[in-house]
Amino acid sequence: MSAEAADPGAPLRRRSRPRIDLRRLGRVALLGPGSRDRLPDAIGHVAEAHRAHHPDADLTILRRAYVLAESSHRGQMRKSGEPYITHPLAVTLILAELGAETTTLTASLLHDTVEDTEVTLDQVREQFGDEVCYLVDGVTKLEKVDYGAAAEPETFRKMLVATGNDVRVMSIKLADRLHNMRTLGVMRPEKQARIAKVTRDVLIPLAERLGVQALKTELEDLVFAILHPEEYEHTRALIAAAAGPDAPLDTIADNVRGTLRDAGISAEVLIRPRHFVSVHRVRRKRGELRGTDFGRLLVLVAEDADCYAVLGELHTCFTPVISEFKDFIAAPKFNLYQSLHTAVVGPGGAVAEVLIRTHRMHKVAEAGVVALGNPYAQDHAAAPQTEPSDERADPTRPGWLSRLLDWQESATDPDTFWTTLRADLAQDREITVFRTDGGTLGLPAGASCVDAAYAQYGDRAHTSIGARVNGRLATLSTVLSDGDTVQLLLAQDTASGPSPDWLDHARTPAARIAITAWLTDHPDEAKPTPSTMTSGPGPAEPAAPERAAQATAPRTRSGPRATGVVVDGPDAPVRLAGCCTPVPPDELTGFVVRGGAVTVHRRECPAVAAMQEIGRAPVGARWADAGGRESDAGCRVTLVAESFGRPRLLADLTEAIATAEAAIVSATVEPPSEQRVRHTYTLQLPDAAGLPALMRAMREVAGVYDVSRAQHPAPAG
Repeated sequence: MSAEAADPGAPLRRRSRPRIDLRRLGRVALLGPGSRDRLPDAIGHVAEAHRAHHPDADLTILRRAYVLAESSHRGQMRKSGEPYITHPLAVTLILAELGAETTTLTASLLHDTVEDTEVTLDQVREQFGDEVCYLVDGVTKLEKVDYGAAAEPETFRKMLVATGNDVRVMSIKLADRLHNMRTLGVMRPEKQARIAKVTRDVLIPLAERLGVQALKTELEDLVFAILHPEEYEHTRALIAAAAGPDAPLDTIADNVRGTLRDAGISAEVLIRPRHFVSVHRVRRKRGELRGTDFGRLLVLVAEDADCYAVLGELHTCFTPVISEFKDFIAAPKFNLYQSLHTAVVGPGGAVAEVLIRTHRMHKVAEAGVVALGNPYAQDHAAAPQTEPSDERADPTRPGWLSRLLDWQESATDPDTFWTTLRADLAQDREITVFRTDGGTLGLPAGASCVDAAYAQYGDRAHTSIGARVNGRLATLSTVLSDGDTVQLLLAQDTASGPSPDWLDHARTPAARIAITAWLTDHPDEAKPTPSTMTSGPGPAEPAAPERAAQATAPRTRSGPRATGVVVDGPDAPVRLAGCCTPVPPDELTGFVVRGGAVTVHRRECPAVAAMQEIGRAPVGARWADAGGRESDAGCRVTLVAESFGRPRLLADLTEAIATAEAAIVSATVEPPSEQRVRHTYTLQLPDAAGLPALMRAMREVAGVYDVSRAQHPAPAG
């Protein structure tokens, strides 16, 4: 194919050629031969498609890029037997049909020159400028001779980093992969499967996140045909059988047109066929397919307000299926998608799904970031004025891409990067949570407080001890929902680190990589905290199995002999109950137990109600002196501290207790549950008046969110 086959600089003839429909071309490529026809008129076809979106575009640079590409690739052939220049032309045509601007098309024509010919990046920069050079470099593969097996993952890493600065890099890569997938039939079956799997795991999720639905849906169908040929053929047969002049959607579409015309709403009502994978998903979800399941109605209007006017008319004149309503205009998807979704019941009970959007929304829904032109243009006045001011603009770096670029720096190993990238891209929904300082965090659906901590604080999140979600205390394992407000709680001890359990709740690669790295660097500090501790004159705590059995068996524990307590009735030994360990000025009540002794409880102790239910008569009890003070022997009390688990927590609590001059009779630390730890301490205080100060000191320990007096259930002993 000669470089002089067409002159893109010549004036274009205005012909009534229909616009190329990528979806139709993709369907033709799957349903029959003929998709490899050589492109007519060489660059002229691309130029005409480009002028359809950008009538005033200067095509001189495109012609120069084509001349360089054709001369550089001359003599090279594709495995399909076509001249190699047909590949960059086809990739450029795909992007031109999506509405890409001239710079993207120029780089697309040159995207394989540096990789496969003698052309250098310096030559590209000299002839076409830094911007085109950057895009070409971004999509150029790394040499296998230099990187070996790591060439593919490192190439994708390079492309993603380049995409972080200019999303047009990934637009070219997606179009490149689409054309390669269309012509994949000449490859060996095993190579087809390998390329299809990478496309499924990496390229299709990236197309979804960049909002390029026209490329994403065709890639899905091509992958489906290669990896699941039997299911694909079955779906193909269903679609062919459903095609016909009397399709149920035709009748509903006519009714919708009439309804909107009568309401005075100017709208275009189209029938939008589902692609193969979409039909397959509906069939798996519903079992038997209905006639209306092979497509959806698409209603296109001029303004945002018209979308809601159409919705009102449809819900008034048809029976709506309320469960199918979604408003992606008020709350756009993270990939720029905006539309109203609903479903209505037509004649004969047929249910039709309806999409309502403006023409601009439709363009963005199909082409995603490609439809935004050049979001990095310095001269906004010279940029195409294609986006109304009242519609949403695209950020130059989506939140998911920023997170990806952050964690990839920590994944230095190619295998770790490749595995983590696939797992990250598999999470195809995002949520937004709000920080208490007014900022927001974008996280994948299913993310927990662990993920939020690392998203907000990075490595400082190693010291996380808990969170408040919507004002309530929550564990780090708590799964967040869209719109939640989260406040992360960090320990004051900067030396503390994460628990291995955090990996069970981390969904983001950044969190998993950071936790794994810390645990690898601190193998000794990652060991579980001992579950029991005994100190002082009290007996040792039983082993874990015995303790668990005792915990499930109700019992009354006798406390120390009480001095300073007066009980009504006969002279008998008086003991303070171990289940609630009363101290002045608690209100008291007592019960006679076996052996004639009187056990004294706090009145709110659960054991009091249990005693009364079995018919035990209470015995009056009170503190001996009016000041409510015990004798010099001090008092014994049991406190329960509830906290978030973290290293050194036990040491910090015991230090706080010792500082308050309380002696630990015994202490039990229950096994952690969802990062929460329950500590039970029986303490000997020199004076009951020091109890409030002790409890305050324990609450001030980082990670402790509650300290209370113990109230164990205890029936009569």
